[in-house]
Amino acid sequence: QVHLVESGGGSVQSGGSLRLSCVASGHISRRPCMAWFRQAPGKEREEVARIYRSGIISYADSVKGRFTISRDNAKNTLYLQMNSLKPEDTAMYYCAADKYDDYCSDSWSWGQGTQVTVSS
Repeated sequence: QVHLVESGGGSVQSGGSLRLSCVASGHISRRPCMAWFRQAPGKEREEVARIYRSGIISYADSVKGRFTISRDNAKNTLYLQMNSLKPEDTAMYYCAADKYDDYCSDSWSWGQGTQVTVSS
């Protein structure tokens, strides 16, 4: 099971930017998919962005055009560039890697999370 460590969270004003990083213990190139999720207080965890081993990317409608997911296989690191942040983006952000090697199963290994707080 891959071990994930997120960093890069913090407090910013509305309209600001942050870049989250997730360092994995293993080769992320072997993961069929990886993703960023977030969970705000009192709300369910939601998927923000996903990247497949093929390079295909998907985003939640709420972040399209503002967030960019990317990965650096050489550094075993997943990124989430977040621009034009809004107060509703405030949440704990989690990095996730699929547990299986062959296909994207939506069975995830999780990082510990990094807090993002956006003030108006």
